[in-house]
Amino acid sequence: MKKTIVIGAGFGGLALAIRLQAAGIPTLLLESRDKPGGRAYVYEDEGFTFDAGPTVITDPSAIESLFTLAGKSLSDYVELLPVTPFYRLCWETGEVFDYDNDQANLEAQIRRLNPSDVEGYRRFLDYSRDVFREGYLKLGAKPFLSFRDMLKAAPQLTRLQAWRSVYSMVSSFVEDEHLRQAFSFHSLLVGGNPFSTSSIYTLIHALEREWGVWFPRGGTGALVNAMVRLFEDIGGELALDARVERLETQGDRISAVTLADGRRLGARAVASNADVVHTYETLLGHHPRGMKATASLKRKRMSNSLFVLYFGLDHNHTQLAHHTVCFGPRYRELIDEIFNKDALADDFSLYLHAPCVTDPSLAPPGCGAYYVLAPVPHLGTADLDWEIEGPRLRERIFDYLEANYMPGLRSQLVTHRHITPFDFRDTLNAYQGSAFSIEPILTQSAWFRPHNRDSQIDNLYLVGAGTHPGAGIPGVIGSAQATAGLMIEDLGKRETPI
Repeated sequence: MKKTIVIGAGFGGLALAIRLQAAGIPTLLLESRDKPGGRAYVYEDEGFTFDAGPTVITDPSAIESLFTLAGKSLSDYVELLPVTPFYRLCWETGEVFDYDNDQANLEAQIRRLNPSDVEGYRRFLDYSRDVFREGYLKLGAKPFLSFRDMLKAAPQLTRLQAWRSVYSMVSSFVEDEHLRQAFSFHSLLVGGNPFSTSSIYTLIHALEREWGVWFPRGGTGALVNAMVRLFEDIGGELALDARVERLETQGDRISAVTLADGRRLGARAVASNADVVHTYETLLGHHPRGMKATASLKRKRMSNSLFVLYFGLDHNHTQLAHHTVCFGPRYRELIDEIFNKDALADDFSLYLHAPCVTDPSLAPPGCGAYYVLAPVPHLGTADLDWEIEGPRLRERIFDYLEANYMPGLRSQLVTHRHITPFDFRDTLNAYQGSAFSIEPILTQSAWFRPHNRDSQIDNLYLVGAGTHPGAGIPGVIGSAQATAGLMIEDLGKRETPI
């Protein structure tokens, strides 16, 4: 019997597969690597556990809903631990801002920087919550299949001044430059330039204030494993080391999926959690629709890439926060170089992840597991040789961290590894090595993004960062809800209400 097939066991693919299986649709989830997770892969070295990708959980209700839908409880599968502060923001001027969910504490820190910005922050929070209600709660899981859908949303988008950038909107509320950075950097978490990404993405601030920031005990990989267990507990099938090579078609329908090992799997419907360009260019490149979609997608602006350095130390730096944002000497200029310049900047801003602050089990006793992330240009922006640039940047970052945040780092080093834009391109099949797929500017959002259901191949669906609503764990889980609704309806099923 032909099965419904989901390609890619990242968060989007897993969430979609769970929804389909819970709706009574037998679902086969195919993953090309030896472990599930996609960008949330896990590396294990010398007793250290390193989450490869996303480490900030901001909407536990979206995850909980998957378990509820399947008649289970999230807490029976994985424990989510609160993270406080959400982030520690640090500047080279010596300023430190602990960003958390305590209104009085936030206002006290804002007052220290600029007393007049306290009232401005309150107005920004009201605005962010308004955007959160309209952009996330109402539209985040709604598929935009026709331009009429976009027109219906247009009045609210206009009211919220969606054409303005995140930074521009934040700046209309607060004057202090440190605060402007503190409340605009969030778009970088989903591959967006704060100076060009739509102000709709200010909703991330309200989302964090609504539900907090969380971390799974055992790391993000423990959440991935919990979702896999849930999927299999309700009858789903996961196949690892199953790389899809081609989507076979009969006319404008997919008839089968061909794997690299030669297996041919008949398909009732297919949803791809793979990179959108890879899906159309490689898997469907033989079909006119694949060729046309590829040409269109390659004209779009892609998000930046990342350099990520994982390292284990024989010392646990308990002075760090779980999440630290290390702002470099430049903000606007650096971001412009990351998104627009054909070179690697001389300076950097970093995100430093110290999970053992919350969960010491990720390292041997007395030790610490860390990763540090630097946004860098994708390969289409800067065609760099990362075999050379990677080790150079690694050493620069180690020097910087030891001098500013982690004294003694080099003498404490037990193990390390790094990934570059080459890894995003070659291991994750990401076009131009982009870490977040299509850049979330207004003209590449909602209806302007690749749709959750293909407009021509009527049993091909998309899920994940490359479709609506976009990147980030809440985004890709929202895409799964939007795509599942379409698939369940198209396949003649109905999803049990949450």
